[in-house]
Order: sequence, then structure tokens, then C-alpha cells
Amino acid sequence: MASLIVARAGMLTTVQDRGRWGYQGLGVPVAGPMDWYSHALANRLAGNASDAAALEVTLIGPELVAEGDVVCVLAGADFDVTVDGTSVPGHQPFTAHSGSHVRVGTRRAGARGTLAVRGGLDLPATFGSRATHLVSGMGPFGGRALRPGDRLAIGTATLTVLPTTGHSAAQNCECPGSGAPLTLPRGGATVRVVAAAHRERFTDAAWRALTGARFIVTPQSDRMGYRLEGPALSHVRGADILSEPMPVGAIQVPSSGQPILLMADRQTTGGYATIANVITADLPLAGQLAPGDWIEFAPCTHDEAIAALRARHTSLAGLSV
Repeated sequence: MASLIVARAGMLTTVQDRGRWGYQGLGVPVAGPMDWYSHALANRLAGNASDAAALEVTLIGPELVAEGDVVCVLAGADFDVTVDGTSVPGHQPFTAHSGSHVRVGTRRAGARGTLAVRGGLDLPATFGSRATHLVSGMGPFGGRALRPGDRLAIGTATLTVLPTTGHSAAQNCECPGSGAPLTLPRGGATVRVVAAAHRERFTDAAWRALTGARFIVTPQSDRMGYRLEGPALSHVRGADILSEPMPVGAIQVPSSGQPILLMADRQTTGGYATIANVITADLPLAGQLAPGDWIEFAPCTHDEAIAALRARHTSLAGLSV
């Protein structure tokens, strides 16, 4: 069985699949990719099912050594990717022959890339998922980020497997899938929101501030959530509520008035009122933000949110929107 050996781990490289859905009622967090679109696209281009386990690379990428010939694709953030020093393009499959070093180097735009391998990563599953949840320590390797020496076994299940030829370390391969890459934010992004269930617990001035001001992603942000800095959002009543389920993209507002955007590693329940939810179609843009980037929130209707999600899936399928 082919595999990848971690020579250098990068800043934060984790194994992610679609996530651990169906167990939130038991308090089990979902995890999964910060940018679901690029995760699905990388797998599609590699010929995998869209929920196959892959690597999520954050800000500074890893160096991996191939054991056996492997076909890889990097989608999402714009990184300089090389195989034995030879550059390979993003969003296109490439072959790393046995013994080759795959290095994810300089980052030019975006914050997170998905490195998919044809066949998917064949690692132990927990509650039916190989997603890494850092806070609970759930997932492969004890639910932690990768370390040097980790061995990533590669499976054999693919949707479409096309032959690859050539003897160079970095050989472009015929692409078994298609799809448009995500348009990456550069310094910040505007994402669309719909009002949350607790909208009435906030003043109208708070809603105007949320949808009219620019917020900064602070260094206290991580996969669990982005702590944002901007105008304080005022409550009509207190910030605390009885704990209730928290979806990805929810914008909680504690008593400080500074919002928190919940992301992939969010808790299953929360006790702060939520003013809005980022729509599913725009979560990939939020997932590509790094500390220091700005974020703006534009209101939209539920019908517009559904239409935007349909457009995302159309783009993922490589069709005209």
C-alpha cells in the first residue's frame, strides 16, 4: 500500500474529511474542512469521492515523502507546490514517484489548502469519520495535527482512475474531474448573512453595525472560531441564553459585544445569543481568512442563500453558472 511520510509538518496540517455528522445530539463535534468547497474540489480532481479524507494545510505547508507512486492535487489557497524541487500547478493532479519529496511552500493567497491523494487517506475512523477535531482529540493520530514521522496510508477507492505515464518526479496527469477553483480573498472578504434566531435580542443599531462595518480577524482565532474586532454589537437583553445547538457560520456575541464567527471545530452547543449566520455558500471564503484579514457581512434573504449554494455546486461540477 502506498503512503506519505511526514518529513515536516507545517504550521497546522490535519486530516479532514467531510466531518462527523449525525452525532451532535450526543455532544460529538463535527470538525471537517474549513473550506468545504476546495476540499470537495481537490477530491473531485483526484478522482475521489468528495468526502474522502485529505490533508488541510494552514498558512505554512508540510513536506511529505512518497512511499510508492502517488497522485496528488492541491486546491484552495495558492501555495507554491514542488516535487523534488520542480514546481507543479495547483488544481491539477500531479504524480509523485516513490521516494519523491512533495513540498507545500510559499503561500500567495488564501489561508488553507486541501491536499488530496488519489484513493484517499486510509486512516482509522471515529464515529464513521476521519476528521480531526483538535479540542476533543478525536480523529487520526489521537486527534492532533501531523508531526514528523507520521505515516499516511493511501487507500484504493476512487470514482475515476485514469492511467498516468512518464518518469519525471512531477508528471502532470489527465484530470479525472473538473470544477472552478474558489476565488480567493486577498486581505479580506465580504460574506453574506441571514438573521439568526436571536436577532430580536440585539438592537437595530447592532444589526446596522454588523452589516455596515468592517471587522478584523484577531490572532485569537482558530478552527473553532474567529474572534472578531470591530464596533461593539449591543444587546437588548443580556448576552447569555440557555445553551442550544450551534451551526457552523453562527455569529455569537458575548457580553463584550465583539462577535465570534463559529467555524469547523465549533462546539455542539453554545450559551451566547447569535445575531446572524454566514450562508453555507460563503463559508469557504471565511475559511480562507487568516488573522489580520478583514471580514464584512452583507445581508441576504434565505432564497438568495439557497440560490448561492446551488451556484456553488454548479461551479464545483464544472458547469457554467
